[in-house]
Amino acid sequence: MNIVRNDVDACNATLTLTIEKQDYAEKVDKSLKEYRRKVQMPGFRPGNVPAGLVKKMYGKSILAEEVNKLISESLYNYIRDNKINILGEPLSNETIQKPIDFDTDETFEFVFDLGLSPEISIDTTAKDKIPYYKIAVTDEMIDEHIKMHASRLGQYVAAEKTEENSVIKGEMTEITTGSEPLKVVDAIITPRYIKDDKQKKLFVGKKVGAKIKFNPVVAMTNEYEVSSLLNVSKDKVKDYDHDFEYIITEITNHQSAEIDQVLFDKVVGEGVVKNLEEFKEKMKEGIARVYVGDSDYKFSIDAKELFVKKNKKAVFPEEFLKRWLKATNEKMTDETIEKDFPNMLEYLKWDLIKKMFVEKYEIKIEDQEIKDAARQDVLMRFAQYGINNPQDDILDTYVEESLKQKGAFEQFYQQAVERAVIAKIKENVAITEKEITLEEFNKLFSETK
Repeated sequence: MNIVRNDVDACNATLTLTIEKQDYAEKVDKSLKEYRRKVQMPGFRPGNVPAGLVKKMYGKSILAEEVNKLISESLYNYIRDNKINILGEPLSNETIQKPIDFDTDETFEFVFDLGLSPEISIDTTAKDKIPYYKIAVTDEMIDEHIKMHASRLGQYVAAEKTEENSVIKGEMTEITTGSEPLKVVDAIITPRYIKDDKQKKLFVGKKVGAKIKFNPVVAMTNEYEVSSLLNVSKDKVKDYDHDFEYIITEITNHQSAEIDQVLFDKVVGEGVVKNLEEFKEKMKEGIARVYVGDSDYKFSIDAKELFVKKNKKAVFPEEFLKRWLKATNEKMTDETIEKDFPNMLEYLKWDLIKKMFVEKYEIKIEDQEIKDAARQDVLMRFAQYGINNPQDDILDTYVEESLKQKGAFEQFYQQAVERAVIAKIKENVAITEKEITLEEFNKLFSETK
């Protein structure tokens, strides 16, 4: 076998593989013998089908299979042994490649296109500076979090008057001239979920025994909600687009929990804090921890931007990459590729930069780092529900479950790699720390859109 490399330009090359009969003959013969041993044909016992007949019927497909195996193996070995950094995978050449005839040819020539990876620089200088935005935790944020926990751990209690957040129970009767009006016992309504403002006001400021005339179809607007309230099928909702009488039988309002030691123990763990000031400090730590993730995220965006700009002159085999994307993604059209290609190229550039950091600094990802990435992901999800200090045993359970999800290990591995790369960038650039408000921080993202 002979392999010849030809550099078309700085980012494209071809490999021409010439495969002679001696390269594949022994493997083809071996496969034919193995096939003859297994093949079953009418009139012949297993293993006794004439070799000539087997070759006539299956020789061409076996030859093609063995040659393709040889191509794949040879391409991989040549690229690896010659340390050729390629993008994507080799593609069959569409212009130079001559037709292949497995019936008559004994020597085969295959031409493959390679997309060459450009030289990437991760060198830094004293001029390389990246801001690190630290979000200030205010007293208002702390108070808001405490109120949220008090609300979350509160309960519904009997009340004299209805409010917008009340849960109201009552009896509904259809106002109709018909002989059998629809009646609903223990119909539950919460005013804040009523879409129509006029209908909503009818239910606020009322006492037990109050009678309210309202149209459920107008009030709810959503036919699923109406069907649930009236206990009728969805297709019958339109038949009840008129007034009902609602008599209030029970009112319960949500009452937030007292801000005391009981609340402290439920939120941060028993005995962890002993007074409101210590609890506030814990809230501040939890909020700050969430914002550290936001600050790191913004830093990572700015770091990517810096190194991508450093490599703005890097030349990529764009036409090759577009062809490779289409060949490996059946659902991708030319229009989709053209539209998304600039973003794909930026992603690819950053991916190469990360690989350079991993190689230069010999970054190794341990199992604990993958767990830490999963842990950070779970903490972020908890924070979305206002839980900034989940108990360790609960957190560990969620982390273990998260790692079992399909594709999760690879996802968290890549996150761990990125975090390790960003950590190295922090060591190699000048960082200017700036404390700003949450509003100012959010504005940084709107300015970049």
